[in-house]
Amino acid sequence: VLREFFEEVLQDAKENDMLFSLHVKATMMRVSDPVIFGDAIRVYYRKLWEKHGDLLEKIGFKPERGLVDLEEKMQKLSPEEQEAIRKTIEEIYKERPRMYMVDSDRGITNLHRPNDVIIDASIPAVIKNGLKGWGPQGEEDDVVITVPDRSYATMYDEIVEDIKVRGQFDPACVGSVENIGLMAIKAEEYGSHDKTFFPPEDGIIEIRDEDGNVLMRHRVNKGDIYRSCQTKEVAIKNWIEIAVKRAKEASEEYNDNVPIVFWLDRRRAHDRELIRIVKRELQRLEKEGKLEGVDWYIMPPKDAMKFTLKRFREGKYTIAVTGNVLRDYLTDLFPIIEVGTSARAQSIVPLLNGGLLLETGAGGSAPRHVSQFLKETHLRWDSLGEFLAVYEALMHVYRNNPENKKAKVIADALYKAIYKYLMEDKTPKRKVGQLDTRGSHYYLARFWAEALAEQDEDKELKEKFAPVAKELAEKEEQILEEIKATEGQPAGIDAWYFFGLNPNDPVEKQIIEKLPPKKQKEVVELYEKVVSLMRPSKTFNEIIDRLLNN
Repeated sequence: VLREFFEEVLQDAKENDMLFSLHVKATMMRVSDPVIFGDAIRVYYRKLWEKHGDLLEKIGFKPERGLVDLEEKMQKLSPEEQEAIRKTIEEIYKERPRMYMVDSDRGITNLHRPNDVIIDASIPAVIKNGLKGWGPQGEEDDVVITVPDRSYATMYDEIVEDIKVRGQFDPACVGSVENIGLMAIKAEEYGSHDKTFFPPEDGIIEIRDEDGNVLMRHRVNKGDIYRSCQTKEVAIKNWIEIAVKRAKEASEEYNDNVPIVFWLDRRRAHDRELIRIVKRELQRLEKEGKLEGVDWYIMPPKDAMKFTLKRFREGKYTIAVTGNVLRDYLTDLFPIIEVGTSARAQSIVPLLNGGLLLETGAGGSAPRHVSQFLKETHLRWDSLGEFLAVYEALMHVYRNNPENKKAKVIADALYKAIYKYLMEDKTPKRKVGQLDTRGSHYYLARFWAEALAEQDEDKELKEKFAPVAKELAEKEEQILEEIKATEGQPAGIDAWYFFGLNPNDPVEKQIIEKLPPKKQKEVVELYEKVVSLMRPSKTFNEIIDRLLNN
């Protein structure tokens, strides 16, 4: 059925002269999505198997790994055999619809690698580009967005249809969408675990509770992809309570009644179980008087998206309460529409036993950033998300201990520094010679010190940071020149995995000591090299180190 679906999509794209694109998440759905990706290759390049099936089997080509696997393994064949395969591929490209490209200049197609096009970042990019993509010749054209997952494809279909009718979103006028995701105790961990199955024969799969009651029952065929998950009730209750709490807080913050929308489809067995618990818990909270003033809805993803987009276009704030997969998708989708990247969005994860996990995502940008840094020693990662995380951490300290006035003063100063950082556009730029991450951190430090020097709530902090702010401002040119001097040349690093191991940290030192002696030496040398690259300004380092030691 899946392969028949792909064939229909390809025929439709060809007839309408549109680009074909496939959007999956093989990086996280590690069991199911590589198989889906591989089936797309088998269908698009069907002629390869028809003409060269024996050769493909001989070299052990695995389509789930992408065309790059074919390119590498073709080297085992004779020049004549390689040429025959390449000729067939050229014929296929003439017969099939044009492919959506990852990099048309280098000939990298949508099907080159399974992790090159990641759905949560790739579809928002197409949406932001006016529902267009890039073709083999670098041409911009309409694209067929293929999502072989009916559970969530309807959501994307709704936003595409909305854009067709109402036009593109104006970032200056839209509202905002906050997401409360179901994640605690490995809730709804998807794809990369032991709960995805490929039935060995036709039959029935049942999921039962500890008493043997059948919770879910599905008829399956041999070779189907059956993806399931587990979710603990304590995690569900916590998820609901956080949503209600945020609805009250957001309504107060925005002076408006901010609704919470549970994106759940009663046609799905797992969602039916969630809906049952959600309704029960909301009724309990209502009886306890804890639901007053909270508007809540339960809608399938398509309807929830329609409801949310209407408010979004009206400039209103909405809270999406979703499972883990939709949490992943929506926390990229709306930030990319609002501010261009999810890497600038703040993620706050309240932990079950208290405390917070504060982070920001990379929005799919990390490989490109690291590649450029290794090649040119220019890092363009924008740390805005981390700056906001530090602010929220300081505020969390203050909220839990209002007597700690210093935490509030430092947090307020950081918030002012972040505002100035954005208003003066001190974010990292793309090219060598322009401001990069290291320079942007200089400006954040300077603006933070200036804000602390200007405030009058804490005299001790004011006196401590006034000379720091003055020195940072006076030595701006010198600091930036010292940073810039390292750019335009290879970083001299050929490893990724041990960047974060600090031999001066007691815990990380223990990890290093468990490595073989040769690897220990490499890790320490790598750490020292990375520190020298990330802190290249002697002047800036002296100011910061002096501050830390006083």
